Amino acid sequence: MNTFSLAVHGGAGTILKANLTPPLEAEYHAGLRAALEAGHNVLASGGSAIDAVTAAVCALEDAPLFNAGRGAVFTSEGKQEMDAAIMDGATRAAGAVGGIFGPRNPIRAARAVMEHTDHVMLIGPNALNIARAADLPFADPDYFFTQSRWDALQSTLEMRAKGVEDDDPARRHGTVGAVACDTLGNVAAATSTGGMTAKAPGRIGDTPMIGAGTFADNATCAVSGTGHGEVFIRYTAAAEISARMRHAGQSLHDAADHVVMHDLAENDGSGGLIAVDAEGNITMPFNCDGMYRGSVTQDGKFETFIYR
Repeated sequence: MNTFSLAVHGGAGTILKANLTPPLEAEYHAGLRAALEAGHNVLASGGSAIDAVTAAVCALEDAPLFNAGRGAVFTSEGKQEMDAAIMDGATRAAGAVGGIFGPRNPIRAARAVMEHTDHVMLIGPNALNIARAADLPFADPDYFFTQSRWDALQSTLEMRAKGVEDDDPARRHGTVGAVACDTLGNVAAATSTGGMTAKAPGRIGDTPMIGAGTFADNATCAVSGTGHGEVFIRYTAAAEISARMRHAGQSLHDAADHVVMHDLAENDGSGGLIAVDAEGNITMPFNCDGMYRGSVTQDGKFETFIYR
């Protein structure tokens, strides 16, 4: 029987340390801890990695602090379009949704695609139909709205009107995710996001693209990424970690570190990721100011972090 483990993230580089007040910092730690507890409860009772990452990501989607589900950012047209993906390392079964609005937990919609269709990704009305057929709860716009995300959109649009665009990572980062290894040595990954502030309507990032922002295979690892999605896509970041482990014999830590610190960092790929292998080893590298993250293992030691 394997040692189980779980890691979560709530986005990378999304808040400057100077702007993080002690009360707000405590809220972020509490949100991460709640997600860890949700996943840990599944694993500690003998549950599967796929159920654990689902529970953990749902907890993060429900927390308005994070850019996923409730609290998702707005497009340039003032809408919220959400992406999510989930993958089971035991079978390589995967499900993803892109650009959806309505399901209270987009990660459950992604799982419905995995479990109730022959496809990997669905977008548009039929993605919502699959969620309704699975009897998933929906919520109205007021539930998903947060003033801070709306204000961020307005400030971004004002800058664009003046022909200015800053490089604040908070405007292009923001994702939640979880990876887990259960007592049978099965791994799984789940990722969910509202995308980039003021993104073009219809833009899809790396989160729902299997092999870019989400990946799981028992033979190597499970990965959930957060950062500049276009670069994660171009460098197939999550799958590259698995490939380095499979073909070059690298450890989880070395493979993930190379991808984050070289492939991504050297190509405007600001961000980070969490990863776990089938022995329960965890790594959480990032190449920006910080990454909301945390982990827990079978010994019950909960840890949450924001900066290095």
